[in-house]
Amino acid sequence: MNYPTNKTVDTVDTYFGINVKDPYRWLEDDRSKETKAWVEVQNKATNAYLDKIPFRTALKQQLTELWDYEKIGAPFKEGNYTYFAKNDGLQNQSVYYRRHLDNTEEVFLDPNTFSEDGTISLGTMKFSKNGKILAYSISEGGSDWRKILVMNAETKEIIEDTIIDAKFGTISWYKNEGFYYSSYDKPKGSELSAKTDQHKVYYHKLGTPQSEDQLIYGEAPEEKYRYVTAIVSEDDRYLVLMPKISTSGNKLLIKDLSQKTSSFISILSHTESDTYLLDNEKSKLYLVTNLNTPNKKVVSVDASNPTPENWIDVIPETKHVLTASTGGGYIYAHYMIDAISKVKQYNFDGSLVRDIALPGLGTASGFGTKKEEKTDYFYFTNYNTPYSIFKYNADSGDTDLFWKPEINFNSNDFESNQVFYTSKDGTKVPMIITHKKGLKLNGKNPTILYGYGGFNISLTPTFSLTNAVWIKQGGILAIPNLRGGGEYGKDWHKAGTKMQKQNVFDDFIAAAEYLIDNNYTSSDYLALRGGSNGGLLVGAVMTQRPSLAKVALPAVGVLDMLRYHTFTSGAGWAYDYGTAEDSKEMFEYLKGYSPVHNVKSGVAYPATLITTGDHDDRVVPAHSFKFAAELQSKQTGNNPVLIRIETDAGHGAGTPVSKTIEQYADIFGFTLYNMGYKVLPSTMEEKIKE
Repeated sequence: MNYPTNKTVDTVDTYFGINVKDPYRWLEDDRSKETKAWVEVQNKATNAYLDKIPFRTALKQQLTELWDYEKIGAPFKEGNYTYFAKNDGLQNQSVYYRRHLDNTEEVFLDPNTFSEDGTISLGTMKFSKNGKILAYSISEGGSDWRKILVMNAETKEIIEDTIIDAKFGTISWYKNEGFYYSSYDKPKGSELSAKTDQHKVYYHKLGTPQSEDQLIYGEAPEEKYRYVTAIVSEDDRYLVLMPKISTSGNKLLIKDLSQKTSSFISILSHTESDTYLLDNEKSKLYLVTNLNTPNKKVVSVDASNPTPENWIDVIPETKHVLTASTGGGYIYAHYMIDAISKVKQYNFDGSLVRDIALPGLGTASGFGTKKEEKTDYFYFTNYNTPYSIFKYNADSGDTDLFWKPEINFNSNDFESNQVFYTSKDGTKVPMIITHKKGLKLNGKNPTILYGYGGFNISLTPTFSLTNAVWIKQGGILAIPNLRGGGEYGKDWHKAGTKMQKQNVFDDFIAAAEYLIDNNYTSSDYLALRGGSNGGLLVGAVMTQRPSLAKVALPAVGVLDMLRYHTFTSGAGWAYDYGTAEDSKEMFEYLKGYSPVHNVKSGVAYPATLITTGDHDDRVVPAHSFKFAAELQSKQTGNNPVLIRIETDAGHGAGTPVSKTIEQYADIFGFTLYNMGYKVLPSTMEEKIKE
């Protein structure tokens, strides 16, 4: 291919006496005219290639048809109304409705009216304790920076000036008087002083301007915190702060709001665990923690002396990872058993009420409501079953189907099987493989291997409309639970961090080899896919093992591991990655797998479609820009290296449905086309190789 010109500059950084060239440093300025011009010519080249794919339109039509079904959210009560979300099918965002006591319904909030082009999206919605006032956040162009609007829920009128520059954290109401939110001092560009920027918590009292908001936490602390979340207990008695230096591990502070002169008490003064307040009964606190218990447990302690030596086990640690929630006066213990959900219901004294019967093997979510609400709802899904909603009676345990989608997808035509394969160091790793029933293991099935492997995030079986189109085409979807995730607790997470990050890549490579060795597919029919930290995964594996797969699909990836921490929220990822400034050893380790720094001339890399958004302020697009430039300048052979840059888009949130459909038509079209298909697999009598 004839790629657009990628200008180089003589930029050199020195780490521990070692010089590292950075020839595409100029692409880090995503606001410059030069970078914008580069984006335009790259998109022009990419679109010219994608326009040649004969079945791209057919894929778009299939995605549109499958997407077009009514979607409902579980109802919830606030004040005198019952609220629920509904999407008619192809709406960019779900519309919130409410039902009155007389069962009449009306539109309450329609985020589709926020902007004509669909680029302003709804974030968090939080009602005051009496349900009469709503605070909700919006994101513009997919940005992590949010605005907060305050609405009179009765009249649906905006009653306050808009709060600007909120970021991360949440909105947490105190009584009906005001709410807490988190923010940074907004930088002028994408390269903020990531190592020194302090996350702050403010309290906004209704009826006052933002300039008078009270700073609660974050004024010149001895140690800087990248993330600080404030939560008010359901009974309005306690304010809980969770300061975090990185994405894992938090301190825990608590303040008794019933005492006007009270100050914060430290429950945990270090960041060596993930610990949070689950609930309270008067002064008795219930905490979820993995302190010295990597799979988590629930403990209780009195707020007067809440330090760890006084904790009492309520639900002890098991060999399975625990996530806990509360509702109706009970604790719900959600366990992952090889990434499959199992839910138990407990009293607050730790006695078991029952094991909750789930509809099958998959992922259950929900199980959380107010203390006085005995009717709860939960969602259930897996890779080949669209999510349904079930109504649950907390006292009796009765479960009834509340809503099931009417979708043109017959789950009975497909199957998911879990296998365990062996990684390079002997570790057993689970993987779920989904495909049409009756699949022939002939080594020629188009396969997407999707992975993440980081930040304690678990990949559990969840239905995806886009993946449904892939498997309806006869494709295989394989999703392994790599180290670095949270499927097996804190130890599994740590085994994929810092100087052990290579374990994640080895797990992914071993998953690919399992699929090839067992004749599901072959390298000619294999695509590697992942986003964000998963984009790093794809970038690292394709540069380490360029012949492993035919196609590589890194999305919004963290790809420059020497400089990631200098952009926006990047410094907060150091728990997982470490930084090039930590030590010479850490620098050399990062440089050893950093995708941008490991593209070599004369190597035939897979057909690669890099995707990003030009306004991504979480993983800045410079990562993808620089990786594309490196690959295009050094690629050998006929496999194309293209970058698809969504304009006026961020890290994923807020992308209009029409653009999402177009993006996946391009991704799947590019993948199949480079596997040799000239027509869609589902319409072929036999595969045609060029």
